[in-house]
Amino acid sequence: MKILHLLYESKGDSFGIGGVGVRAYELYKFIGKRHDVTLLCKKYKGAKDGVIEGIKHIFCGIESNSLTVALLSYALLASIYVRLNGHKYDVIIEEFSPAIPTFLYSYRKRPLVAQIQGFTGWRYFGKYNPLYAFILFAFEHIFPKLYKNLILVNGVTAKRLNLPQKKNMAIIPNGIDETLLKAPVAESNYILFLGRIDIHTKRLDLLIKAYEDVYKSYPEVKLVIAGDGRDREKLNAILAELDKKVRNNISLPGWVEKEQKLEYLSNALIVVLPSQYEVQPITVTEALAAGRAVVVSDIEELEAAVKTGLCVSFKSGDYKSLAAQIMNLLKDQELRRTLGFKGRQWAYDYHWEKLSADFENFLVTL
Repeated sequence: MKILHLLYESKGDSFGIGGVGVRAYELYKFIGKRHDVTLLCKKYKGAKDGVIEGIKHIFCGIESNSLTVALLSYALLASIYVRLNGHKYDVIIEEFSPAIPTFLYSYRKRPLVAQIQGFTGWRYFGKYNPLYAFILFAFEHIFPKLYKNLILVNGVTAKRLNLPQKKNMAIIPNGIDETLLKAPVAESNYILFLGRIDIHTKRLDLLIKAYEDVYKSYPEVKLVIAGDGRDREKLNAILAELDKKVRNNISLPGWVEKEQKLEYLSNALIVVLPSQYEVQPITVTEALAAGRAVVVSDIEELEAAVKTGLCVSFKSGDYKSLAAQIMNLLKDQELRRTLGFKGRQWAYDYHWEKLSADFENFLVTL
């Protein structure tokens, strides 16, 4: 089977790579052994067509320091590519984003699947100017209903988009590398955030304010913010305003993967995800697989993990609540171990090889 996947973020992209890209690379690590996979990716400076990590990459769009220009040019040229070349593939997958309007929902020459990673809704109005926010809000609510075939990462997104259950719709969650399940459980003196450096979505400003409170009681515990993204300079500006002693306790190792990621996850005291909106974040699943205690915001997408006792939550947007939950776990080693054990047991059902089979089985039925 020849698969074309429209992937707007890829490894090496100067704007960073998040869960959307990580999911694709992990799935195709297995699917690519049996099928011919091509990723159609957003162009960035230095990007060259070719094979990367065993997968064929084609880059399109305009190289630009403006993310809006890069995304819109990618949307236009990716759409043209599909309409001219889509017949050469057996199935086409589009990572749906209202900020990347390809208008491909009407394409019928080959099976087309929209993969929807999440839902933003009214939160667009807190991030962008009202006109642009309204356009994104409208596109997010209208376009998914126009696609014949859908893959979603969780059921909450289907509910929020009011998508009717249909034959050609699958829910396939994010997963983890099996090596995490075998990693030794240890604890070093640091709290870990692992993910894209996006201050608005991930609420890294909130995490830093919470850590200032934590530092007063636990000055020996450090904070590691591992990841990369377009807000790296803004994050550095926030850190520059901190008391020097607090700032020296915070490290930014940049993007980590494979052995380095395994090491950070396996040795963290606590993993924290303070996001104000998410879907099914890979970081949480990876942290649970590594046997870590995890603190998340009390958003609907993550409430199942809290209700089943896998994570503890804080009141979204409240740094005092976040600091309190972190300090509660720092002083209670037994609770950390209990959460870590339960999380690892749960994560056994979410390894990428199993999920790639579910993904593949859905595609071959179209």
